[in-house]
Amino acid sequence: MRLLVLLLMAAVARAQSGFANGLHYEVAGSGHPLVFIHGGQLDSRMWDDQFAAYAKSYRVIRYDVRGFGKSPASTSVFADEEDLAGLLKALNVQKAYVVGLSLGGRIAIDLMLAHPDLVDAAVLVAPGLSGFHFSGDPNDAASWRAALAGDWETLAHYWLVSGYMAPAMSNSKIAPRIHQLALENAHENLDNAALERVLDPPAIDRLASIHVPTLIVVGNRDVVDIHEISGLLYARIPGAKEVVIDGAGHMVNMEKPVEFDRAVLAFLHSQ
Repeated sequence: MRLLVLLLMAAVARAQSGFANGLHYEVAGSGHPLVFIHGGQLDSRMWDDQFAAYAKSYRVIRYDVRGFGKSPASTSVFADEEDLAGLLKALNVQKAYVVGLSLGGRIAIDLMLAHPDLVDAAVLVAPGLSGFHFSGDPNDAASWRAALAGDWETLAHYWLVSGYMAPAMSNSKIAPRIHQLALENAHENLDNAALERVLDPPAIDRLASIHVPTLIVVGNRDVVDIHEISGLLYARIPGAKEVVIDGAGHMVNMEKPVEFDRAVLAFLHSQ
C-alpha cells in the first residue's frame, strides 16, 4: 500500500500544469482524454484519489472552475460550459469523457448540450442541473451574513454541516481534506454571480436531446434534491445508466473511492 501511494504521488508530481482560457489545469497520462470537474466550494484537488490512478489509462485533465482554486474570478460575463469548451480547445482535445460532481455534473450536462461534439461519454456524480429549483437551507441567511463579514471559517462550517456534506464529514479519514477545500474556496460565495451566463433554455427541459452514453452515480445518503435530479436524468436521457453507492453521501468519490472507481472505470472501459 505504501508503495502504491508513493507511485501515485510520483505520477502527480510528473503532471503538467498551467493556465489556459483563464483557468488553472493539470494534465497527466496518455490515451483518450478524460476531464474531471469539481463540485461547488471545492476545487480540483477533490479528485486526488482518482487523478493519478486514472492517468494509467487515460489522458486525465482536471481544472479549477472559474473563481475556484487557482482560477481567478471573472470580471466579465462568462459561462462555465464555454470556459470548459475553451480549455479543451486550448489543450487540443477533440473529444473527451467528462466526469463531474455536483456543480461539475451541471457543467458536464450543459457542455453536452452546448457542445455535443466535444463529449463522447459522461459520468454525472451527485449532479446539479440547470433549471432545477433547489430546496433552501435553514442556514442560508446565516451563511450570507458570514460571507459578507469575510468569516470564511463560519461560512465553511455551515456548508460542512449541511445535508450535502455531513456524511463525508463523519469520516475522519477525509474530513480534514474536505474542511481545507471548503475553507479555501469559501470566498467564491462573494464572486459576482450576475456575471455568469446560464444555459438558455436550461438543461432540465432538454435532457431528451442528449445522445451521449451517460452514467449517473449517486450515494444513497445524499439529499433529496440530488436524488430527484438523478431520477430526472435517468428517466429523460436516452439509454442512461445509474449506480447507487450504499453508504455514500454527496462526496461519493472521496467517501467510497473503491466502489466509485469500480463503477466509473467499468463504464468508461466499455466505451
